[in-house]
Amino acid sequence: MIAVRSGDLAKLGALFERYHAPLFDFLARVTGDRTAAEDLVQDIFVRILKYRATFRDGGSFETWLYRIARNARADYFRQRMALDPLDEEALERPAPGPGPARLLESDRDRARLARALMRLRDDKRELLVLARYQDLRYEQIAEILGIEVGAVKVRVHRALRELREIFLQLRDENAPWNAKTSRPTLQII
Repeated sequence: MIAVRSGDLAKLGALFERYHAPLFDFLARVTGDRTAAEDLVQDIFVRILKYRATFRDGGSFETWLYRIARNARADYFRQRMALDPLDEEALERPAPGPGPARLLESDRDRARLARALMRLRDDKRELLVLARYQDLRYEQIAEILGIEVGAVKVRVHRALRELREIFLQLRDENAPWNAKTSRPTLQII
């Protein structure tokens, strides 16, 4: 990034190759819209060129990049209405499993987790995506959000707790009928 800031714009290609996939993943999960995520990734790299002089030598490029990404997302949705959300399959990450039954269960859990994540408020979803999917340290997230590290820890904890509650509610909604827990609906007249 220092080379790009100094005018070596060819180095922007290397940054694009390294960061476009994680940015797309972050934006697709936060917005729930693949088309918007693609547009935003392009906009972010245009902004990197436009604001390259604001990058500081001592700062973390990744933190600076995600701050630009947050601002671009906010601007995008300020200007446009939210588009259709992603289907559940688009948010899933394929993972090898021990067998077909476990794979099916794992796929259902991932799909349910993606649905639960999309039910969180934007700020909570963004925080969890940064912390869990983008693997940013709390210090980096605090810098991106402009808050203290302790506040990040508290917010992540609360967001995870809320995500768990939503996840469990979704499991209960999709559970098959169970004679032990279901109430009878027939009445004897």
